[in-house]
Amino acid sequence: MDVSLRQVLEARDARAARQQALLSEYGRPLLSFCMNIPGPVKDSPLIRRAFRSGLAAMKTRRLPLFACDERHAVTGPEFLCAADMDAEALKEICLALEDEAPVGRLFDMDVIDRNGRKLSRSDERPCLICGAPGRACASRRLHPAEELQAAARRLMEGHFLRHDRDAIEALATQALTDEVETTPKPGLVDLRNNGSHQDMDRDSFYASIRSLRPFWGRCFSVGVSTAGLSPGESFRLLRQEGLVAERTMLAATGGVNTHKGAIFLLGAVCGAIGRLWSAGAPCRDAQRIAAECSAMSRAAVEADFAAIRKVGQGRSSGERLYLEFGLRGARGELADGLPSVLDCALPILSALLSAGESRSDAGVAALLHLIARGGDTNMVRRGGPENARLAAEEAAALLAGRAMPELSAVEALDLSYIQRNLSPGGSADLLSLCFFLHDWEQTEP
Repeated sequence: MDVSLRQVLEARDARAARQQALLSEYGRPLLSFCMNIPGPVKDSPLIRRAFRSGLAAMKTRRLPLFACDERHAVTGPEFLCAADMDAEALKEICLALEDEAPVGRLFDMDVIDRNGRKLSRSDERPCLICGAPGRACASRRLHPAEELQAAARRLMEGHFLRHDRDAIEALATQALTDEVETTPKPGLVDLRNNGSHQDMDRDSFYASIRSLRPFWGRCFSVGVSTAGLSPGESFRLLRQEGLVAERTMLAATGGVNTHKGAIFLLGAVCGAIGRLWSAGAPCRDAQRIAAECSAMSRAAVEADFAAIRKVGQGRSSGERLYLEFGLRGARGELADGLPSVLDCALPILSALLSAGESRSDAGVAALLHLIARGGDTNMVRRGGPENARLAAEEAAALLAGRAMPELSAVEALDLSYIQRNLSPGGSADLLSLCFFLHDWEQTEP
């Protein structure tokens, strides 16, 4: 909504009145924070997100602020508070906050000392468009308002594009690390042992995780750049990125497949987030993200399965299991919209984390729910369908009537899986996905 000059001036007067009242009541320096947005639109999801990023940056400094008052109106978001610290020191911190991130160029953080004097910058902030001293450009009206508005929007959009790409890389890396460190995990590499695996250990996983970090950001960028194209085109390009990532993983691990399933599933999720992304309100809804994954992959996955049926024999173990038992594995999970995640493991993980359980313990419970659901192709490949069915029943028995299984019983199940050479690797990939989606949903701003 456009605002008039009169509305802007009235908001400024009202803010000054609140500042004076706060000074009179507490006699302490004040911090008054609003956004310096050119043009008649002062409030939008994008502007509010930039404002929230400023508030978040303040929190990281652990400033002794009190009597805080946050308001949102068509004239823009505002934050006003008193500070139990020296005004000059507070101003130095605010200047650093304005200068340390590109979006800080739009922050207007005024510090008012206890005598009502507003402290000024010693330097002049550059123009959004040409980089010259801003006051000179403004006083001479060198740039049209439309150009200034567009420059401010580009600045915010570019900042949050980089911010979200970096966040996705960090969260995906953390999710894979959390999966490895969830302990005990029946038949899987964890902090206790290597499970049923002779060819891999924690160091293999850590090396793979480090090597894959840039891949998640590239998948997000593919989604952003192809958002205007068909979902299938995004998926085609994501698969190309996935092949590169697999080679990177194998080089890092000496040829050991630690994360092929995660590359496929989590890479697609990062791409879906990119397709749904907007700078002001990135999609954090797991249901929408999963639906986009289905829209991207369904046609290609069905074409894959049709080709396997036509040939009548599988080249990989996954293809052979599909022909023999109808198991669709990670491809089917993605094409169906991640039902094992949405209907089973993610709600369990989120509820337990909200209840105060550790990430490891909550991960154990979520993993057992995934195993109990059945259909893990890795379990069938290593132990056959009957062993896989029995293992699912054993996992379900540990969960009967309780939110958290007894960890000693899970440790015993781990030994049993090792003896039977069972490893629920597909369930582990889905657990990583659960950690990532939970954390992405909680990320702000």
